[in-house]
Amino acid sequence: MATPSLPDGIEFRLCPPLSDDELNALFGAAWPAHQPRVFAPVLARSLAWIGGFADGALAGFVNLAWDGGAHVFLLDTTVHPRYQRRGVGTDLVRRAVTAAGESGAEWLHVDYEPHLDGFYRRCGFRPTRAGLIQLRKGS
Repeated sequence: MATPSLPDGIEFRLCPPLSDDELNALFGAAWPAHQPRVFAPVLARSLAWIGGFADGALAGFVNLAWDGGAHVFLLDTTVHPRYQRRGVGTDLVRRAVTAAGESGAEWLHVDYEPHLDGFYRRCGFRPTRAGLIQLRKGS
């Protein structure tokens, strides 16, 4: 299902079919340390995901993981460098918040690095304490 576009011509779609090649190209452009991976197992377990497309190419992505109950987790917010700082990431997150709320979940969680604090606060998140254990080195 397509939704209205930003002035930049980004078209947002809820749960669009996405190939590993499309996702790996986006992640590789946005995250220099990205290693190609298979996304189908992740998407198969997701509540939803949103893709942003420019001229038919994937320009942004965000994923919603779900515990099946009250908690949804915002993951992998990614925007191609060509479209960063134009509101694409904010719109992806806003649409993810709407999708999570429509699922009936009570809480939307996000973990992020300190330099992204301003972005996520502008998206409506408030900081909370959380814990983290690294299970594999190099992750």
